[in-house]
Amino acid sequence: MKYSPRSDGRKFIIPSFFFIVALCVLAFINEVRFDSFLSFGRCALSNVNNSSLETPSPSSGDDEIRILVGILTLPDQYPRRHFLRMIYGTQDVPAGVKIDVKFVFCNLTKQDQKVLVALEIMRYDDIIILNCNENMNKGKTYTYFSSLPDLFNETDAPTPPYHYVMKADDDTYIRLESLVASLRPLPREDLYYGYVIPCPSMDPFVHYMSGMGYLVSWDIAVWLKDSEIPKKHLEGPEDKVFGDWIREGRRGKNRFNAKWSMYNFPEPPTRCTHELWPDTIAVHLLKNQEKWIRTLNYFNVTSNLKPSKLYHIP
Repeated sequence: MKYSPRSDGRKFIIPSFFFIVALCVLAFINEVRFDSFLSFGRCALSNVNNSSLETPSPSSGDDEIRILVGILTLPDQYPRRHFLRMIYGTQDVPAGVKIDVKFVFCNLTKQDQKVLVALEIMRYDDIIILNCNENMNKGKTYTYFSSLPDLFNETDAPTPPYHYVMKADDDTYIRLESLVASLRPLPREDLYYGYVIPCPSMDPFVHYMSGMGYLVSWDIAVWLKDSEIPKKHLEGPEDKVFGDWIREGRRGKNRFNAKWSMYNFPEPPTRCTHELWPDTIAVHLLKNQEKWIRTLNYFNVTSNLKPSKLYHIP
């Protein structure tokens, strides 16, 4: 047979044409699917972390975060409240973030309290007085969380009034900007956040969060108000009991262990302590002024002091 270059060329061109058309169709299909694939990947990655989150981070599109920090204390702790007002009142928070720091205690029992606390409220408006008798392990924590939905139910308030509500000790130093940064990627529903106990544990699903400071999403506060579970078990070590309620009610499916950004003051050293370091959200057990000053100096909290002829601080 005589060799014909033109004939062989046609045989090569026709299959090549159909191959190129098939590639174009495949590319078009993949382009359509690519955005969906990325969305799926982001959703999956948002759940793969050390807190075993079950829902993706909020998709609201705005950066607004509202946080209530309730510092449980006693009516007579006037100097401590004034000191903490300086600590939190001089901290900066990012734009779009609202953090209300409130001091929380039970009913007043003495005449001087009725005068002095009333003056504090008139001046600072940062006190919540719960309808309870002062106690350590007989329901004060429950009264605090379960009272919040009724205390903040104004019709003109945003919904929810706070995305997160926190309970903290008055010997804990919370770095508010670091707290906000840690919360940004987390869900705003069914969240239980804190320093997991026991100290060596890193699993937030085994036990409970330390009383140095733990935080839940607003829907858990509403659940505590309405559920019969906590009402049947009010007495006992309050933070452990809180963890029991969460477990029995199958709440807190999204948990975040903030260890070791939350820790006890480094001295005396224990399994719960950590050296002061930049990646800090909260330092606990600041039982005296020396420990407070060492902590505040480490984080250089007076760096923004503006110069003035009215004072000289070397």
